Amino acid sequence: MSNERKNLTTSWGAPVGDNQNSITAGSRGPTLIQDVHLLEKLAHFNRERVPERVVHAKGAGAHGYFEVTNDVTKYTKANFLSDVGKRTPMFVRFSTVAGENGSADTVRDPRGFALKFYTEEGNYDLVGNNTPVFFIRDAIKFPDFIHTQKRHPQTHLKNPDAVWDFWSLSPESLHQVTILMSDRGIPATFRHMHGFGSHTFKWTNAEGDGVWIKYHFKTEQGIQNLAPELAAKIAGENPDYHTEDLFNAIEKGDFPAWKMYVQIMPLEDADTYRFDPFDVTKVWSQKDYPLIEVGRMVLNRNPENYFAEVEQATFSPGTLVPGVDVSPDKMLQGRLFAYHDAHRYRVGANHQALPINRPKNEVHTYQRDGQMRFDNNGGGSVYYEPNSYGGPSESAENKQAAFPVQGVADSVSYDHIDHYTQPGDLYRLQSEEERARLVQNYVEAMAPVTKDEIKLRQIAHLYKADPEFGQRVAQGLGLQVPQHV
Repeated sequence: MSNERKNLTTSWGAPVGDNQNSITAGSRGPTLIQDVHLLEKLAHFNRERVPERVVHAKGAGAHGYFEVTNDVTKYTKANFLSDVGKRTPMFVRFSTVAGENGSADTVRDPRGFALKFYTEEGNYDLVGNNTPVFFIRDAIKFPDFIHTQKRHPQTHLKNPDAVWDFWSLSPESLHQVTILMSDRGIPATFRHMHGFGSHTFKWTNAEGDGVWIKYHFKTEQGIQNLAPELAAKIAGENPDYHTEDLFNAIEKGDFPAWKMYVQIMPLEDADTYRFDPFDVTKVWSQKDYPLIEVGRMVLNRNPENYFAEVEQATFSPGTLVPGVDVSPDKMLQGRLFAYHDAHRYRVGANHQALPINRPKNEVHTYQRDGQMRFDNNGGGSVYYEPNSYGGPSESAENKQAAFPVQGVADSVSYDHIDHYTQPGDLYRLQSEEERARLVQNYVEAMAPVTKDEIKLRQIAHLYKADPEFGQRVAQGLGLQVPQHV
């Protein structure tokens, strides 16, 4: 570091003469409003925290790269997947879901798995979790679901009644809740968990042919989880345990890595598959659609500044590149709006221009103005389209791929859908030791619920998934499986 003296300045670059004493009327005050340096310091300090994320508030991030290891160009024209060996820089943010910014890392909660690829055709965001499914399949239920994970408006305490009341009234949540209550509900570190795009997406190749796909990221460090007792102990002793682990691993050169795979479904199979392939509460059997290797993600550089890079990073499943399209997944469709809108509220209308979010290639838009516009705002160039002045124009070859839609416009219920087969399969796939821990985690999580009606409703769902599953949880709670199940 240079020993050359640097003058402290104001935010507008003027040198500061005294940073220890405010300007007052005499030695005892009062303070004068003319002390603009004092006013600027206080005003900026009051605004040093952008609003935290409503969900995924607590997180850690790192830089890295993605390297293609298998030729998938027959499925997608995405430029960053165009050549084996091609590397694309990335930024990744891991997070918990429900807690506030200061909450503990080792709670039982899904983990966010948000990836930003800085491709030559613009940024591509893949915003998933460490689970292949989610609690709900329709975005209209998302605000209510998240409310149940937050604090009671009167007591300001977490509310198990709300959590289990919602889940027991939303049987589509059973698959995700069962994963959450399993050993994988508390990963040992961010490095020791898989990641998933969760939703179904569409890949389109250069000829315009498409396939439905699901993303899987398999950790090369191996799956490791924490026992609840150890997780609780760590939460009290080091609530930033996962954040610290990720930083230290990268700092010492132990770079975490994941292999990316996709499942590929022909478009026509969507009409005949035994589960709705666009239902994010369901998985596709890997026996039906095996994993195909695509590439490898490596994280090899820590952020220089947490706020600038991790807190201000914005991700959206609507940040797409040519060759990657969306599907009719109802939860995904809602997220396409909600995530970008959250960033406009939290960080600002020009969040995409911040260094951590800015694409590596040049941006040509007709968007102008807005808070915190810190580039040249388009200068004097043409600011509308269509125009006769040679301004940027659309490229038809990069339109999203078309797909047919049909039916009556309606708010369609899905009460008739099978919510039980896959959670039951998940229970039966586990060893007896894993089942015992799963049942115990369910029992401990549901025990604080004050209404037996809520417990019995959830037990009925478990019984429908697997009778033994429901009976064991009922026994643990000192209840009987409802007779009408």
